Amino acid sequence: MTITTIIILLIIGLVAGMLSGMVGVGGGIVIVPALVYFLAFSQKSAQGTSLGILLLPVGILAVTEYYKQGHIDVKVVLMVSAGFLIGGFFGSKLAIVLPEQTLKKIFALMLILTAIKMLFIDRDKPNEKQVNKTTTEIITEKK
Repeated sequence: MTITTIIILLIIGLVAGMLSGMVGVGGGIVIVPALVYFLAFSQKSAQGTSLGILLLPVGILAVTEYYKQGHIDVKVVLMVSAGFLIGGFFGSKLAIVLPEQTLKKIFALMLILTAIKMLFIDRDKPNEKQVNKTTTEIITEKK
């Protein structure tokens, strides 16, 4: 492995880790496209590498911070993890037999649909601090 490849891999990991800690994305949205684009991985190799990274406890520090702030429901994590375990098994079986171009199109479609939903469909929800502040302002105005 060349020094250039090592540096690229470390930068991909750093960016994915930062984005994972900030907005909860990393593997599929950052690592897979970066490996394909910068290091000419096949789609399948990039996805396999990303899954290999996810299986190690690389996100433990980010998880710890979110947990300390009360933003992780352990029951939900366990339920989704169980589904992920089963879905990952069947999804990998399917991905291995699909043609490379079909897999790339499915991947791209998932990114596009997610982006459209986030940009045009999701509505802003007031966070708890905003709701409490507004409630306090209303009570104060009535007095």
